[in-house]
Amino acid sequence: MKDPILWYFADPMCSWCWGFSPVIEMLREGYRGRLKVALILGGLRVGTSEPMSAKQREDILQHWREVHAMTEQPFRFDAALGEGFIYDTEPACRAVVAMAELAPEAVFPLFKAIQAAFYSEGLDVTQPELLVRLAEGQGVAATDFLAAFTSDAVRGKTLAHFQMARKLDVRGFPTVVLQRGEQYQVITTGYRPLDEMQRAIDEWLAGAGGDSA
Repeated sequence: MKDPILWYFADPMCSWCWGFSPVIEMLREGYRGRLKVALILGGLRVGTSEPMSAKQREDILQHWREVHAMTEQPFRFDAALGEGFIYDTEPACRAVVAMAELAPEAVFPLFKAIQAAFYSEGLDVTQPELLVRLAEGQGVAATDFLAAFTSDAVRGKTLAHFQMARKLDVRGFPTVVLQRGEQYQVITTGYRPLDEMQRAIDEWLAGAGGDSA
């Protein structure tokens, strides 16, 4: 039987996913060889075209303060969401899909680099120029990345990620689903600390979803 899969539904511009970043990294390392971890881009805010208002900005920053208080992940509040910022998460998601085409081993590192640039540095990760630089930081040539990023094929695959999340009725991020064969188990639909995640995964692996399945 194939190895079990941990499906991680997330968006690089989701603050709770940034809060969850250390947890997913430790899970990827701690269950290496026992679970395949696969990232599905959720499309938190796709197609937004209007700049956010001052009230929207303050509401989001308050949300970020709550994430910071619970997770201690770094945020740069003073430089965040500058005037005229359009909160469209599609380009950042598409950048990760493009990386999957070029260097699959760099998918999670690029995802985390986009998160860090957005949340801890206050940079606008909707801009292709910045996404190209972040991809270069993962060892991918700018021309190769830009060609993939702007291709119809990658646009289509990005949309397929969003559609998969909708088909499985994933309504919030992060969401973690475990699969083995035809068995599925939702482990979390939102932030959950490492010890709770490990306990839930271990119970699943040892039970119906584990070696006896």
